[in-house]
Amino acid sequence: MLMSNKGRLARLHYLPGTYRVLVPGDHVVCAVTRQPIPLADLKYWNVERQEPYASAEASLKAEARGPNP
Repeated sequence: MLMSNKGRLARLHYLPGTYRVLVPGDHVVCAVTRQPIPLADLKYWNVERQEPYASAEASLKAEARGPNP
């Protein structure tokens, strides 16, 4: 039986310009806004922090908070 990834949180490894799926799913959660981001809409992430962002604005907020603890 095939398993559906609908509604499942994906786990990704973020690389420059792409990402690798570690655990299949259909979305990730923005590190700033905590809103779900469908993988088809994921455009912003930080390789060093390994964080996804829902928008350019969320990415800028993450940069403003400084280095990852």
